[in-house]
Amino acid sequence: MSVQDSDGRGPSIVALGGGHGLYATLSAARRLSDDVTAVVTVADDGGSSGRLRAELGVIPPGDLRMALAALAAEDADVKTWTTTLQHRFGGTGALAGHTVGNLILAGLTEVLGDTVSALDEVARVLRIRGRVLPMSPIPLAIEADVAGLEADPRVCRTIRGQVAVATTPGQVRRVRLLPPDPPATPDAVAAIERADLVLLGPGSWFTSVIPHALVPDLAAALQNTSARKALILNLAPEPGETAGFSAERHLHVLAQHAPDLRVDDVLVDSDSVPEGRERDHLCRAAARLGATVGYADVARTGTATHHPGKLAAAIDRIASVTPESSHTGREPTSWQ
Repeated sequence: MSVQDSDGRGPSIVALGGGHGLYATLSAARRLSDDVTAVVTVADDGGSSGRLRAELGVIPPGDLRMALAALAAEDADVKTWTTTLQHRFGGTGALAGHTVGNLILAGLTEVLGDTVSALDEVARVLRIRGRVLPMSPIPLAIEADVAGLEADPRVCRTIRGQVAVATTPGQVRRVRLLPPDPPATPDAVAAIERADLVLLGPGSWFTSVIPHALVPDLAAALQNTSARKALILNLAPEPGETAGFSAERHLHVLAQHAPDLRVDDVLVDSDSVPEGRERDHLCRAAARLGATVGYADVARTGTATHHPGKLAAAIDRIASVTPESSHTGREPTSWQ
C-alpha cells in the first residue's frame, strides 16, 4: 500500500470509534488521504443527542456531528458552517444545551428519510471528500456487567446506557449491545471491505471502541478485509469505565469481547507506557491479537489528547508498511 496512490487521493482509510477519540483520529487521517470514512458508534443517550433520540427516535447525532466537523474543508466559508454546526445553545429554554448540528441532522433525517442521506447532505455542504456513516442504521443501547457496586465485590450489577456505563464508579467487566446482534450499516461494511487501512480507537473503550466488534457484520468485515488494521490506544485510563487500566488490560478486554479480531499494529504513545516489564507485557498481549506494538510521540504536550500532526506521522508510518516488510510470518515484537 502506498501513502499516495496514483490518483493523488491517498489510501482508503476507515476510522471506527466515537466522540473525541474519533475526532482525533479523523483530524490526523485527513492529513494523509482524501478518502477517509468515519464509522461512528450510535449508542449515546446523554445530553442533546439523548434528548433527540428519546423525543424523535433518531440515531443519536452528536458523535456523527463531531466526525463531520473533523473532516470538514478548511475554506473560510465552510469554517463558518462548521462553527455553526458545533455551536451549542445557551439559556434555559427548550433549546438550551442542544447543538445546532444535532438539530440539523435530526431534521434532515426526517426530511430525507434516513440518517445516511442526511449525513451525505451535510458532508456535501462541508465539502467533505470522505464520508461519515453510523455503524448501525438503528439507535443502539449499551448494557454492562459492573462489579464493585455491591457490598460483595464479587457480585456484578447490570447497568444500562452509555452515560451510565462511561461514568460508573464500579469496574466494567463486560458490555453488550441492545438489541443483540444489531444490523450494520451496509455502506460501513463495504467501506471496511475495500479499505487499505482500518483504524480502531482511541476513545472510551467500552462505549466507543469495543461496540464496533459487537455488530456481527462489522466484526465479519474486520476479520475478512485485506486492509492493514491498527489499534490506537488511549493516552491514559479514563475516569469511570477504564479507571486503573494498564495498556495491556485494554488489549485483554478487547480480546475477551472479540476473540476472533486480529490487528496488525497497536499504536502507543511513547510516554504512556514506561520501558521495561510493562512494555514486555503489552507486547505479549498484542501478540495474542497478531499485532506489532509501535511507540511514537503522539500526545499534545502536557495533555491527555492526541496531537493531529504527530498522530498523522505515526499513522503514515503504519500505512507505508508493505507486505514484504510487515511482521507477517514472524513473532510480533515492537517498533519505535
